[in-house]
Amino acid sequence: MSFRLSQRDKDIIAFINQFRAVDRDSLVDLFFKQLKSPVNACNSVMVRLYRLGVIERTQQYSPTVYLPVDAKIKKNSQKILHFLSILDIYKQMCTYSAPKQVIVEDKPTGQKGGIEPDLFCIFKGSPFWIEIQRNQYSEQKMQAKVNLYEEFFFSNEWKALNWQPEDRSAIFPSVILITPVRYAVSSEHIRLIQVANIHELMEKYKSPVKPQKEARSRTNVSSGGVKIKLT
Repeated sequence: MSFRLSQRDKDIIAFINQFRAVDRDSLVDLFFKQLKSPVNACNSVMVRLYRLGVIERTQQYSPTVYLPVDAKIKKNSQKILHFLSILDIYKQMCTYSAPKQVIVEDKPTGQKGGIEPDLFCIFKGSPFWIEIQRNQYSEQKMQAKVNLYEEFFFSNEWKALNWQPEDRSAIFPSVILITPVRYAVSSEHIRLIQVANIHELMEKYKSPVKPQKEARSRTNVSSGGVKIKLT
C-alpha cells in the first residue's frame, strides 16, 4: 500500500511511539487545538492513521487511547494507565515550558536493577529524573529507590550521558517524586523533591517579587552543585 503522510501525521506517530500510550484528548490539546473543530479534526486523522495501519488503538478507555503498532502491552493492560500518567506530567510541564531531551522510561545505567525513572527531561534549563508513584509504598522501599540514585551518583557514569552540556561541568539531575503522600526519605548527595504534581513544583520554586532594578536577574536554588532554575 502506498500512501503519503503529512508532517503532522508523522509528528503524531512519533509522539505515540515515544509515550507508548496517548489518549485522544491529549492529541487534541497538543496537535489540533488551533483548529476550528479540534475534536472532529483529531478523530478524522486518527481513524485514517489507524486504518492505514501506522498506529494501534484500544477502546477499553474513553476517550480512545492510541498505541504504537509494535506495542508489547495488551490493550487492557494496567501499564497503559502508567504511560498515561507520564503523559499527564509532560502535559503539565508544557503549560509552563516545553521540556527538552524527553526520554520516557529512561534507563541511564543500561543495566537491569539500576535506576529506571519514569521520565527524564530538561525542564526550564534544569535536568530532572521523575518518578511517578501511582501507588503507595513503604518508606523502606522508597529509600531503597533513593539509594540506587546515590549509587549511580557515585559511579560518575552519569557524567557521560549524551544530554550533558559540552561547554560546562556535568550536572546530576534533581530527582522529582510525584506522589500524593510524603515519604521520610533523604539523601546528602542528590536533590530530592516531593510534590503532588508539576503545578506544586512551580509554586514551590516560584521567584518572589523583586524590585524593578533586580528584575533581570534570576534566582537559582542550588545544592551540592545541582541548580534548579524554574522561573
